[in-house]
Amino acid sequence: MLDYELLRLIWWALLGILLIGFAILDGFDLGVAGLLPFVGKTDVERRVVLNTVGPIWEGNQVWLILGGGAIFAAWPALYAVSFSGFYLAIFLALFAIIIRPVGFKFRSKMPSPQWRNFWDRALFVGGIVPALIFGVAFGNLFLGVPFYFNEELRSFYTGGFFELLTPFPLLCGVLAVLMMLLQGSTFLALKTEEKIQKRSIAYGQVIALLTAILFALCGVWLWSSIEGYAIISKINPAGPSNPVIKEVIRQTGAWMAWHQSYPLTYAIPAFGIFTALITALLLRTKCYACAFISSSLSTFSIIATAGLSLFPFLLPSNTHPSHSLTVWDASSSQMTLFVMLIATLIFLPVVLVYTAWVYRVLRGKVTEKTIGQETNSY
Repeated sequence: MLDYELLRLIWWALLGILLIGFAILDGFDLGVAGLLPFVGKTDVERRVVLNTVGPIWEGNQVWLILGGGAIFAAWPALYAVSFSGFYLAIFLALFAIIIRPVGFKFRSKMPSPQWRNFWDRALFVGGIVPALIFGVAFGNLFLGVPFYFNEELRSFYTGGFFELLTPFPLLCGVLAVLMMLLQGSTFLALKTEEKIQKRSIAYGQVIALLTAILFALCGVWLWSSIEGYAIISKINPAGPSNPVIKEVIRQTGAWMAWHQSYPLTYAIPAFGIFTALITALLLRTKCYACAFISSSLSTFSIIATAGLSLFPFLLPSNTHPSHSLTVWDASSSQMTLFVMLIATLIFLPVVLVYTAWVYRVLRGKVTEKTIGQETNSY
Protein backbone atom coordinates (compact mmCIF):
# COMPACT_ATOMS: atom_id res chain seq x y z
CA MET A 1 0.00 0.00 0.00
CA LEU A 2 1.21 3.50 -0.78
CA ASP A 3 2.29 5.87 1.98
CA TYR A 4 -0.61 7.73 3.65
CA GLU A 5 0.98 11.13 3.00
CA LEU A 6 1.45 10.33 -0.69
CA LEU A 7 -2.13 9.08 -1.01
CA ARG A 8 -3.44 12.31 0.48
CA LEU A 9 -1.39 14.35 -1.98
CA ILE A 10 -2.57 12.20 -4.90
CA TRP A 11 -6.21 12.67 -3.95
CA TRP A 12 -5.73 16.40 -3.49
CA ALA A 13 -4.32 16.51 -7.03
CA LEU A 14 -7.10 14.25 -8.36
CA LEU A 15 -9.74 16.52 -6.83
CA GLY A 16 -8.14 19.43 -8.63
CA ILE A 17 -8.08 17.48 -11.90
CA LEU A 18 -11.79 16.66 -11.58
CA LEU A 19 -12.66 20.30 -10.86
CA ILE A 20 -10.58 21.43 -13.84
CA GLY A 21 -12.20 18.77 -16.02
CA PHE A 22 -15.62 20.06 -14.99
CA ALA A 23 -14.66 23.70 -15.60
CA ILE A 24 -13.26 22.99 -19.06
CA LEU A 25 -15.72 20.41 -20.41
CA ASP A 26 -18.96 21.22 -18.64
CA GLY A 27 -17.82 24.83 -18.61
CA PHE A 28 -18.24 25.33 -22.33
CA ASP A 29 -21.82 24.06 -22.39
CA LEU A 30 -22.64 26.25 -19.38
CA GLY A 31 -21.05 29.10 -21.32
CA VAL A 32 -23.04 28.26 -24.45
CA ALA A 33 -26.27 28.42 -22.41
CA GLY A 34 -25.16 31.73 -20.89
CA LEU A 35 -24.50 33.18 -24.35
CA LEU A 36 -27.71 31.80 -25.87
CA PRO A 37 -29.76 35.05 -25.73
CA PHE A 38 -26.88 37.09 -27.17
CA VAL A 39 -25.51 35.00 -30.04
CA GLY A 40 -28.84 33.53 -31.14
CA LYS A 41 -31.24 36.24 -32.34
CA THR A 42 -33.84 34.00 -34.00
CA ASP A 43 -35.38 30.66 -33.09
CA VAL A 44 -33.37 28.89 -35.79
CA GLU A 45 -30.11 30.46 -34.62
CA ARG A 46 -30.82 29.43 -31.05
CA ARG A 47 -31.53 25.90 -32.23
CA VAL A 48 -28.12 25.89 -33.91
CA VAL A 49 -26.49 27.11 -30.68
CA LEU A 50 -28.21 24.45 -28.57
CA ASN A 51 -27.35 21.69 -31.01
CA THR A 52 -23.64 22.41 -30.70
CA VAL A 53 -23.81 21.00 -27.16
CA GLY A 54 -27.01 18.96 -27.39
CA PRO A 55 -25.34 15.55 -27.92
CA ILE A 56 -22.58 16.05 -25.32
CA TRP A 57 -23.76 18.20 -22.41
CA GLU A 58 -25.05 15.22 -20.40
CA GLY A 59 -21.70 13.44 -20.64
CA ASN A 60 -19.89 16.60 -19.58
CA GLN A 61 -21.82 16.66 -16.29
CA VAL A 62 -20.11 13.39 -15.34
CA TRP A 63 -17.18 15.52 -14.19
CA LEU A 64 -19.38 17.30 -11.65
CA ILE A 65 -20.66 13.96 -10.36
CA LEU A 66 -17.12 12.60 -10.14
CA GLY A 67 -15.98 15.69 -8.24
CA GLY A 68 -18.85 15.41 -5.73
CA GLY A 69 -18.19 11.70 -5.34
CA ALA A 70 -14.48 12.27 -4.76
CA ILE A 71 -15.21 14.83 -2.04
CA PHE A 72 -17.70 12.46 -0.39
CA ALA A 73 -15.40 9.42 -0.40
CA ALA A 74 -11.90 10.91 -0.09
CA TRP A 75 -12.62 14.00 2.05
CA PRO A 76 -15.72 13.18 4.16
CA ALA A 77 -15.15 16.01 6.64
CA LEU A 78 -14.95 18.50 3.77
CA TYR A 79 -18.15 17.06 2.29
CA ALA A 80 -19.99 17.25 5.62
CA VAL A 81 -19.03 20.83 6.47
CA SER A 82 -19.29 22.36 3.00
CA PHE A 83 -22.51 20.67 1.88
CA SER A 84 -24.26 21.48 5.16
CA GLY A 85 -22.85 25.02 5.48
CA PHE A 86 -23.45 25.94 1.84
CA TYR A 87 -26.80 24.13 1.78
CA LEU A 88 -28.92 26.93 0.34
CA ALA A 89 -26.27 27.94 -2.19
CA ILE A 90 -25.82 24.33 -3.33
CA PHE A 91 -29.60 23.90 -3.54
CA LEU A 92 -29.83 26.94 -5.83
CA ALA A 93 -26.98 25.61 -7.99
CA LEU A 94 -28.60 22.18 -8.22
CA PHE A 95 -31.96 23.74 -9.09
CA ALA A 96 -30.30 25.66 -11.92
CA ILE A 97 -28.51 22.50 -13.09
CA ILE A 98 -31.75 20.51 -12.97
CA ILE A 99 -33.66 22.95 -15.18
CA ARG A 100 -31.03 22.53 -17.90
CA PRO A 101 -32.08 19.01 -19.00
CA VAL A 102 -35.71 20.05 -18.68
CA GLY A 103 -35.01 23.04 -20.92
CA PHE A 104 -33.15 20.95 -23.49
CA LYS A 105 -35.88 18.30 -23.64
CA PHE A 106 -38.97 20.52 -23.42
CA ARG A 107 -37.96 23.46 -25.63
CA SER A 108 -38.67 21.70 -28.93
CA LYS A 109 -41.93 20.08 -27.82
CA MET A 110 -44.06 23.06 -28.89
CA PRO A 111 -43.58 25.61 -31.71
CA SER A 112 -45.02 28.50 -29.64
CA PRO A 113 -42.53 31.44 -29.42
CA GLN A 114 -43.62 32.10 -25.82
CA TRP A 115 -42.93 28.48 -24.89
CA ARG A 116 -39.50 28.43 -26.49
CA ASN A 117 -38.52 31.84 -25.10
CA PHE A 118 -39.41 30.64 -21.61
CA TRP A 119 -37.11 27.63 -21.89
CA ASP A 120 -34.39 29.75 -23.48
CA ARG A 121 -34.44 31.93 -20.36
CA ALA A 122 -34.41 28.81 -18.19
CA LEU A 123 -31.34 27.53 -20.05
CA PHE A 124 -29.66 30.92 -19.58
CA VAL A 125 -30.27 30.72 -15.82
CA GLY A 126 -29.04 27.11 -15.84
CA GLY A 127 -25.79 28.25 -17.41
CA ILE A 128 -25.04 31.40 -15.41
CA VAL A 129 -26.22 30.54 -11.88
CA PRO A 130 -24.12 27.39 -11.25
CA ALA A 131 -20.95 29.12 -12.44
CA LEU A 132 -21.68 32.16 -10.27
CA ILE A 133 -22.42 30.09 -7.16
CA PHE A 134 -19.39 27.82 -7.58
CA GLY A 135 -17.18 30.89 -8.01
CA VAL A 136 -18.62 32.59 -4.92
CA ALA A 137 -18.12 29.39 -2.91
CA PHE A 138 -14.51 29.16 -4.06
CA GLY A 139 -13.91 32.79 -3.15
CA ASN A 140 -15.19 32.15 0.37
CA LEU A 141 -12.52 29.50 0.86
CA PHE A 142 -9.92 32.29 0.95
CA LEU A 143 -11.92 34.26 3.53
CA GLY A 144 -12.72 31.22 5.65
CA VAL A 145 -16.07 29.75 6.58
CA PRO A 146 -17.69 29.98 10.06
CA PHE A 147 -17.66 26.44 11.45
CA TYR A 148 -16.16 24.46 14.31
CA PHE A 149 -16.02 20.94 15.75
CA ASN A 150 -17.12 19.88 19.23
CA GLU A 151 -15.44 17.29 21.43
CA GLU A 152 -17.08 14.47 19.42
CA LEU A 153 -15.81 15.98 16.14
CA ARG A 154 -19.33 16.91 15.07
CA SER A 155 -19.24 19.96 12.81
CA PHE A 156 -21.38 23.05 13.39
CA TYR A 157 -21.84 25.78 10.78
CA THR A 158 -22.58 29.18 12.35
CA GLY A 159 -23.00 31.39 9.28
CA GLY A 160 -25.81 32.32 6.91
CA PHE A 161 -26.36 32.43 3.18
CA PHE A 162 -26.04 36.20 2.75
CA GLU A 163 -22.77 36.25 4.69
CA LEU A 164 -21.25 34.45 1.71
CA LEU A 165 -22.08 37.36 -0.60
CA THR A 166 -19.23 39.72 0.27
CA PRO A 167 -17.23 41.67 -2.33
CA PHE A 168 -14.26 39.32 -2.86
CA PRO A 169 -16.33 36.11 -3.29
CA LEU A 170 -18.71 37.98 -5.61
CA LEU A 171 -15.73 39.06 -7.71
CA CYS A 172 -14.61 35.42 -7.82
CA GLY A 173 -18.15 34.48 -8.87
CA VAL A 174 -18.04 36.96 -11.75
CA LEU A 175 -14.63 35.59 -12.75
CA ALA A 176 -16.05 32.06 -12.79
CA VAL A 177 -18.92 33.20 -15.01
CA LEU A 178 -16.46 34.86 -17.39
CA MET A 179 -14.37 31.67 -17.54
CA MET A 180 -17.43 29.65 -18.53
CA LEU A 181 -18.54 32.26 -21.08
CA LEU A 182 -15.05 32.31 -22.58
CA GLN A 183 -15.15 28.54 -22.95
CA GLY A 184 -18.59 28.81 -24.53
CA SER A 185 -17.65 31.58 -26.96
CA THR A 186 -14.56 29.78 -28.26
CA PHE A 187 -16.53 26.55 -28.61
CA LEU A 188 -19.26 28.32 -30.59
CA ALA A 189 -16.65 30.01 -32.78
CA LEU A 190 -15.29 26.55 -33.54
CA LYS A 191 -18.64 24.83 -34.13
CA THR A 192 -20.77 27.45 -35.93
CA GLU A 193 -20.67 29.66 -39.00
CA GLU A 194 -21.67 33.10 -40.27
CA LYS A 195 -23.69 35.35 -37.92
CA ILE A 196 -23.53 33.13 -34.83
CA GLN A 197 -19.81 32.67 -35.26
CA LYS A 198 -19.21 36.41 -35.73
CA ARG A 199 -21.18 37.26 -32.59
CA SER A 200 -19.35 34.56 -30.62
CA ILE A 201 -16.00 35.95 -31.72
CA ALA A 202 -16.98 39.50 -30.78
CA TYR A 203 -18.22 38.50 -27.34
CA GLY A 204 -15.28 36.13 -26.84
CA GLN A 205 -12.67 38.83 -27.39
CA VAL A 206 -14.26 41.11 -24.80
CA ILE A 207 -14.77 38.27 -22.32
CA ALA A 208 -11.14 37.15 -22.72
CA LEU A 209 -9.87 40.63 -21.83
CA LEU A 210 -12.23 40.89 -18.85
CA THR A 211 -11.14 37.44 -17.64
CA ALA A 212 -7.48 38.46 -17.64
CA ILE A 213 -8.24 41.76 -15.85
CA LEU A 214 -10.45 40.21 -13.16
CA PHE A 215 -8.02 37.36 -12.52
CA ALA A 216 -5.20 39.87 -12.02
CA LEU A 217 -7.45 41.98 -9.78
CA CYS A 218 -8.32 38.95 -7.63
CA GLY A 219 -4.62 38.17 -7.23
CA VAL A 220 -3.72 41.71 -6.18
CA TRP A 221 -6.65 41.84 -3.75
CA LEU A 222 -5.69 38.49 -2.25
CA TRP A 223 -2.06 39.52 -1.85
CA SER A 224 -2.66 42.98 -0.40
CA SER A 225 -5.81 42.88 1.71
CA ILE A 226 -6.99 39.40 2.63
CA GLU A 227 -5.73 37.51 5.65
CA GLY A 228 -4.59 33.99 4.86
CA TYR A 229 -4.13 30.97 7.11
CA ALA A 230 -0.89 29.36 8.23
CA ILE A 231 -0.18 26.26 10.33
CA ILE A 232 2.30 27.10 13.08
CA SER A 233 2.30 23.81 14.99
CA LYS A 234 4.14 20.67 14.01
CA ILE A 235 2.02 18.41 11.82
CA ASN A 236 2.29 14.79 10.78
CA PRO A 237 1.30 14.43 7.10
CA ALA A 238 0.70 10.74 7.68
CA GLY A 239 -1.12 11.23 10.98
CA PRO A 240 -4.75 10.62 11.91
CA SER A 241 -7.60 12.58 10.34
CA ASN A 242 -8.31 14.84 13.28
CA PRO A 243 -8.73 18.52 12.33
CA VAL A 244 -8.52 19.91 15.87
CA ILE A 245 -4.99 18.87 16.87
CA LYS A 246 -3.09 21.66 15.12
CA GLU A 247 -2.63 25.39 15.65
CA VAL A 248 -3.46 27.84 12.88
CA ILE A 249 -3.10 31.62 12.72
CA ARG A 250 -4.39 34.24 10.29
CA GLN A 251 -2.05 36.73 8.68
CA THR A 252 -2.02 39.01 5.66
CA GLY A 253 -0.15 37.53 2.72
CA ALA A 254 -0.30 33.95 3.99
CA TRP A 255 -2.02 32.79 0.79
CA MET A 256 1.11 33.81 -1.11
CA ALA A 257 3.47 31.76 1.08
CA TRP A 258 3.59 28.86 -1.35
CA HIS A 259 4.49 31.15 -4.25
CA GLN A 260 7.07 32.98 -2.16
CA SER A 261 8.71 29.69 -1.19
CA TYR A 262 8.70 28.47 -4.78
CA PRO A 263 8.91 31.56 -7.04
CA LEU A 264 8.57 29.46 -10.20
CA THR A 265 4.91 28.90 -9.29
CA TYR A 266 4.26 32.55 -10.17
CA ALA A 267 4.46 31.32 -13.75
CA ILE A 268 1.08 29.60 -13.31
CA PRO A 269 -1.06 32.74 -12.74
CA ALA A 270 1.04 34.61 -15.30
CA PHE A 271 0.30 31.86 -17.80
CA GLY A 272 -3.41 32.14 -16.98
CA ILE A 273 -3.42 35.86 -17.81
CA PHE A 274 -1.28 35.33 -20.90
CA THR A 275 -3.49 32.56 -22.33
CA ALA A 276 -6.65 34.59 -21.72
CA LEU A 277 -5.16 37.49 -23.70
CA ILE A 278 -3.89 35.13 -26.40
CA THR A 279 -7.42 33.71 -26.71
CA ALA A 280 -8.67 37.13 -27.78
CA LEU A 281 -5.92 37.36 -30.38
CA LEU A 282 -6.57 33.85 -31.70
CA LEU A 283 -10.26 34.58 -32.07
CA ARG A 284 -9.40 37.71 -34.02
CA THR A 285 -7.08 35.75 -36.34
CA LYS A 286 -9.73 33.03 -36.87
CA CYS A 287 -7.71 30.23 -35.28
CA TYR A 288 -10.72 28.84 -33.45
CA ALA A 289 -9.39 25.45 -32.37
CA CYS A 290 -6.30 27.12 -30.92
CA ALA A 291 -8.54 29.68 -29.19
CA PHE A 292 -10.52 26.91 -27.49
CA ILE A 293 -7.30 25.23 -26.36
CA SER A 294 -5.93 28.56 -25.11
CA SER A 295 -9.15 29.28 -23.22
CA SER A 296 -8.98 25.82 -21.63
CA LEU A 297 -5.37 26.42 -20.58
CA SER A 298 -6.40 29.73 -19.02
CA THR A 299 -9.13 27.95 -17.05
CA PHE A 300 -6.62 25.31 -15.96
CA SER A 301 -4.16 27.98 -14.78
CA ILE A 302 -6.75 29.96 -12.84
CA ILE A 303 -8.00 26.92 -10.91
CA ALA A 304 -4.46 25.57 -10.39
CA THR A 305 -3.38 28.95 -8.99
CA ALA A 306 -6.26 28.93 -6.50
CA GLY A 307 -5.53 25.34 -5.45
CA LEU A 308 -1.82 25.97 -4.92
CA SER A 309 -2.50 29.17 -2.98
CA LEU A 310 -4.85 27.34 -0.61
CA PHE A 311 -2.59 24.31 -0.09
CA PRO A 312 -2.63 22.53 2.33
CA PHE A 313 -6.00 23.99 3.36
CA LEU A 314 -9.23 22.57 1.97
CA LEU A 315 -11.72 24.60 4.02
CA PRO A 316 -10.42 27.19 6.52
CA SER A 317 -12.54 28.22 9.51
CA ASN A 318 -12.67 31.97 10.18
CA THR A 319 -14.19 31.54 13.66
CA HIS A 320 -11.97 28.67 14.84
CA PRO A 321 -8.85 28.74 12.62
CA SER A 322 -7.33 25.71 14.32
CA HIS A 323 -10.37 23.67 13.26
CA SER A 324 -9.68 24.34 9.59
CA LEU A 325 -9.70 21.33 7.30
CA THR A 326 -6.44 20.53 5.55
CA VAL A 327 -5.08 17.86 3.24
CA TRP A 328 -3.38 16.23 6.25
CA ASP A 329 -6.34 15.92 8.62
CA ALA A 330 -9.60 15.68 6.63
CA SER A 331 -9.16 12.58 4.49
CA SER A 332 -10.59 9.08 4.62
CA SER A 333 -8.50 6.18 5.87
CA GLN A 334 -5.37 4.99 4.11
CA MET A 335 -7.11 1.82 2.90
CA THR A 336 -10.08 3.78 1.52
CA LEU A 337 -7.85 6.16 -0.42
CA PHE A 338 -5.81 3.27 -1.80
CA VAL A 339 -8.81 1.23 -2.98
CA MET A 340 -10.37 4.35 -4.54
CA LEU A 341 -7.10 5.12 -6.31
CA ILE A 342 -7.03 1.66 -7.89
CA ALA A 343 -10.62 2.11 -9.09
CA THR A 344 -9.78 5.55 -10.45
CA LEU A 345 -6.73 4.27 -12.34
CA ILE A 346 -8.96 1.68 -14.00
CA PHE A 347 -12.04 3.72 -14.84
CA LEU A 348 -10.78 7.29 -15.39
CA PRO A 349 -8.83 6.33 -18.55
CA VAL A 350 -12.02 4.65 -19.82
CA VAL A 351 -13.94 7.90 -19.28
CA LEU A 352 -11.21 9.91 -21.03
CA VAL A 353 -11.01 7.54 -24.03
CA TYR A 354 -14.77 7.46 -24.40
CA THR A 355 -14.98 11.26 -24.16
CA ALA A 356 -12.29 11.66 -26.81
CA TRP A 357 -14.10 9.19 -29.08
CA VAL A 358 -17.43 11.03 -28.69
CA TYR A 359 -15.88 14.37 -29.58
CA ARG A 360 -14.19 12.84 -32.59
CA VAL A 361 -17.45 11.35 -33.85
CA LEU A 362 -19.30 14.64 -33.33
CA ARG A 363 -16.63 16.88 -34.86
CA GLY A 364 -17.61 19.38 -37.52
CA LYS A 365 -19.81 22.44 -37.85
CA VAL A 366 -23.44 22.74 -36.76
CA THR A 367 -25.51 24.75 -39.24
CA GLU A 368 -29.14 25.42 -40.06
CA LYS A 369 -28.89 22.77 -42.76
CA THR A 370 -27.57 20.07 -40.42
CA ILE A 371 -30.23 20.62 -37.76
CA GLY A 372 -32.87 20.47 -40.46
CA GLN A 373 -31.63 17.03 -41.49
CA GLU A 374 -31.34 15.74 -37.92
CA THR A 375 -34.59 14.32 -36.57
CA ASN A 376 -33.41 14.43 -32.94
CA SER A 377 -32.21 18.03 -32.99
CA TYR A 378 -33.34 20.50 -30.32
